[in-house]
Amino acid sequence: MKIKTGIPDKERKTIAEGLARVLADTYTLYLKTHGFHWNVTGPMFQTLHTMFEQQYTELWTATDLIAERIRALGAWAPGSYADFAERSAIEEERGVPAATKMIKQLLDGHETVARTAREVFPDAERSGDQPTMDLLTARMQVHEKTAWMLRSLLQ
Repeated sequence: MKIKTGIPDKERKTIAEGLARVLADTYTLYLKTHGFHWNVTGPMFQTLHTMFEQQYTELWTATDLIAERIRALGAWAPGSYADFAERSAIEEERGVPAATKMIKQLLDGHETVARTAREVFPDAERSGDQPTMDLLTARMQVHEKTAWMLRSLLQ
């Protein structure tokens, strides 16, 4: 059935493709954060274990919001590891780095998602897609705040 919300088909497709990249970055960062939560050790264990849990919980919730926006735009949301790996700008971690390296990787990951969201924003803005602009703005705020907190741990 045709979608008649005021955004032309081609523009909806472009926005949905951009959101698929945001979703892939978010899901990849979720997996990394959850793995670090399970495996962190050292003198900051309790602080980082708790912080990482809060972060992965927020990221998990965000994946649903992003995927549902993709669906509202009339596209299929990617949902496999292969789909996410193909689209994500965040590198996987297959080992268990030291706690400070975990923090640095998560900092880099949050900055990456913020950049990806910022790249998608102009397409949504040009199309007058306020729901996507709101979603992207909220995501950038979360990722930039989280990056600041992680950065503060490394100073």
